[in-house]
Amino acid sequence: MVADASRGLRARLQGLLRTSAFQLTLFYTGLFICSAALLTMFFYWSTIGLLVRETDATLQAEVNGLAEQYGEHGLQRLVQVIVHRLENDRSGSMLYLFATRDNQPLAGNLLAWPQTAAKADGWVEFVHHRPDGRDVPARARVYWLQDGLHLLVGRNVEQLEQLKSIFNRALLLGVGVIMVLATIGGLIMSNRLLQRVATLTAATGDIMAGHLDRRLALDGSGDEFDVLSGRVNAMLDRLEALLATVRHVSDNVAHDLRTPLTRLRNRLELAARGAPDALRAELEASVEDADRLLATFASLLRIARIESGSYAAEFEALDLATLLQDANELYADLAQDQDLVLHAAADGPAPVRGDRNLLFQAMTNLIDNALKHAPPRSTVEVTVRRDGAFVVFDVRDRGPGIPEEARERVTQRFTRLDQSRSLPGSGLGLSLVKAVAELHGGALAFGDNAPGLVAALSLPAADAQ
Repeated sequence: MVADASRGLRARLQGLLRTSAFQLTLFYTGLFICSAALLTMFFYWSTIGLLVRETDATLQAEVNGLAEQYGEHGLQRLVQVIVHRLENDRSGSMLYLFATRDNQPLAGNLLAWPQTAAKADGWVEFVHHRPDGRDVPARARVYWLQDGLHLLVGRNVEQLEQLKSIFNRALLLGVGVIMVLATIGGLIMSNRLLQRVATLTAATGDIMAGHLDRRLALDGSGDEFDVLSGRVNAMLDRLEALLATVRHVSDNVAHDLRTPLTRLRNRLELAARGAPDALRAELEASVEDADRLLATFASLLRIARIESGSYAAEFEALDLATLLQDANELYADLAQDQDLVLHAAADGPAPVRGDRNLLFQAMTNLIDNALKHAPPRSTVEVTVRRDGAFVVFDVRDRGPGIPEEARERVTQRFTRLDQSRSLPGSGLGLSLVKAVAELHGGALAFGDNAPGLVAALSLPAADAQ
């Protein structure tokens, strides 16, 4: 139960993440984050960057001043100036060190030269060990004097580093809050969009299943979904009216033509009984032609009713393996008369839900089609097997097969390939099989039996629905 709920939640989240609303939200979130980053960089440059530049300018000016004192008044004057400035530095943030060639201190408040080497431009960053035991970051400018003497003027930048840290934390927190809020907003928008789409999908699924009186729901918001639903409903109204007209015409045709054809067939059969031998054969052939016309007419009406959704299918629990046995018994003698072997097998129970008559008609159509095209002394294999969530009814023969480019076309009404034109039939058998497969949520597919044809009727298994 927990695993099913977890899979359902994961599937729902995956559906949300794939929606265009969520992806559009993420796009604008990324765009906003980039804009915020550019704005943050500008504020950083204009605030903290300004403080850094002012600090560097102050240190550079201090170095220049001390260098002038040394150049004009010598070493003693430089030491006096450093001592004087340290005495006047009430904040204790300035750092001075005047050292010899071997880094021996001559003046200043640093006890030793920093271990960190100065950069090529003379700037150095290091950790200053304060007398109170605290370690603070420092930034300094190094200046080389005559005779290997060198001067370091620095400053405690602890407050500046703290400001940088606060700024960085605020930036990361802001970006995180933006991403979380954008994700939540995207999920909410996507969920609402998915609910509308799910409603439309369910309605269109019912319509495709034949419930042409179903309409798409309108919530009165007047948004694009309402506009689209209104247009689709208007189209369905028009389509339902056209289909009603077609059904009316079909009913009239069935009433006006099928009944006279049946009477004509019966009269021909009656006339053939008392006719001379020379005429009887012609009359019996005419009866057979009338039977074929009636069968063709019945198939056409059945296909039209299935495709329009007006066929009152009686779905029930069935075992396709049992239907296979019935079909095998029906066609075993015919196969033997044609010098063929009809081999039927099932790998176990094959539960489906469907209309028994339609499924049996589809199975016999495929078997009959294989027997017509199979060469003498060959085997027609008919099997029922499980394939995941589907039950597959396979028919394999050793006939000429169907070229790959023609496999879609042969399911159209009255389509017959060149090798089939001399055989009896009307070209409606595979059309009926395809209509029955789609009515049951399945599919009809063709493959190469090398040589011959593989016709596979796939239906959803009842225990997987």
